[in-house]
Amino acid sequence: MAFFSRTPPDSSIMEGICSGGAERRHCERQLYEKYAYLIREGTRKHNLSEHDSSIAYSDAVLTVIEHLVAERFQGRSELKTYLYQIFSNKCVDLIRRNTTNKAQVHRSEGLNDALNLLPDEARTVVQELVLQQDMDLLRHRLRSLGEKCQRILWAWGEGYKDDEIATQLDYQSAAVAKTSRLRCLEKLRELYHMGSKTK
Repeated sequence: MAFFSRTPPDSSIMEGICSGGAERRHCERQLYEKYAYLIREGTRKHNLSEHDSSIAYSDAVLTVIEHLVAERFQGRSELKTYLYQIFSNKCVDLIRRNTTNKAQVHRSEGLNDALNLLPDEARTVVQELVLQQDMDLLRHRLRSLGEKCQRILWAWGEGYKDDEIATQLDYQSAAVAKTSRLRCLEKLRELYHMGSKTK
């Protein structure tokens, strides 16, 4: 019987997202939660960590929402199929990015080896300088993300949980705050990746 089904049909989710306001935020959360099992699919099929698969899924959901609002989704496939295709592309992008970033791990290991050769006092000074440089770079990267991402990432960096961030920064729910946070983190990661290419 119909009343046993607690999951709303895609048509009502899409309609709610396009209607805007509080209804849109509610339906965005429904969309995220309805197909969140795809995160496990990403870990299994694409051999991603749960964290990376979650980032890819969150970004895919946000992309679908943008396409619905901009009327780019033509309805030629089911919403789930459309979301899954975008999610798969995001997973492949992450795999490529992770493969490219492996070279950077070796560079940081080289720095650690060099630090171990320094006397203790010099090592401490150099480590402080490196840390300061990293913090300056982080602040610079965050500024280029915009105020909203800055606020959510600083709050997360200070140990606030997603439900606390949702309350502080006026997100509809912890799930929406998490989706926004993961997207901001992904943008930050891309900025670092672009910066390393120019060196």
